[in-house]
Amino acid sequence: MSSKDTSPYAWHVGGSLAARYASGEAAEKDAWSLEKHVEACRPCAARVSAAVRASAAGPALTEVRAAVLGQARASRAAGGRPGAIRSAPHGSWRARGRPTARALWAAGPALRGPWVVAVVLVVLGAAGLAHWAGLTGARALLLALAPVAPVAGVALSHGRHADPMHEIVTSTPTGGLRLLLIRTTAVLMAGVPVLTGAEALLPAGDGVPGAATWLLPGLALTLGSLALGSYVGCRTAATVLGTGWACAVLLPVAAAGPPGATYLFGALSEQLSHIVSGSSAQSGWAVAATLCAGLLALRRHSFDRMEKA
Repeated sequence: MSSKDTSPYAWHVGGSLAARYASGEAAEKDAWSLEKHVEACRPCAARVSAAVRASAAGPALTEVRAAVLGQARASRAAGGRPGAIRSAPHGSWRARGRPTARALWAAGPALRGPWVVAVVLVVLGAAGLAHWAGLTGARALLLALAPVAPVAGVALSHGRHADPMHEIVTSTPTGGLRLLLIRTTAVLMAGVPVLTGAEALLPAGDGVPGAATWLLPGLALTLGSLALGSYVGCRTAATVLGTGWACAVLLPVAAAGPPGATYLFGALSEQLSHIVSGSSAQSGWAVAATLCAGLLALRRHSFDRMEKA
């Protein structure tokens, strides 16, 4: 980076940094700063473009540019609009490029797809069972599902199966762990208030843990899915941890005694109390979350080249 302005915070892309970026040798933080800078600086954007054209990728980019221009000319000859973006209808919230819309779009497919619908349906179903069907165990059921909801959201917001732009996004310096953490934060911000608020509003049954007791388990499972995902992919990791949570919660309940709604809900509440309630359980989940965060920090570079996410 070379300073050319009098402001201590102003900088421009130098020839060395542009060459390293074009060859893929720039450090992640430098590449991130460069990409944000060239969005607003036309001279630096031109300098970086020239460096990229002069790199080994130059011939391929020239062919792509020629193909795009050829398609635009053919569209104009056919009476179409060469500048139209076909991936989004003209006038749609994506095409208009509003900042809020762009932020939601970058947050991940989970916030635009089935995960949000599933969370809303679970909350509405629990509320309906509690208030209209008189089911006293609705809060326990919601508490059993809440910790794995963010895990499912993370699995649905990252990877080839979820994002059609996955290959392009992951090839950029911002497409590794940074993007995954942004989408994970978006999932947590969307799901935590809804699930916690719904649990607080549901009638509390006998022995049912508090509405906020699921937060540390949910955080630990989410971080665990990210850490395990660095080895096997986020989708597989989410499936493994979600299955493990379901077994830990439901198998003891199923094996506890004879069937019956009242007994099963009581057994579920008792099992949840053992798993999430009390200082020892919460401390254990806090330690697990810390360890998973540490492992994730150690494995952060694996997401830069990750193909299984």
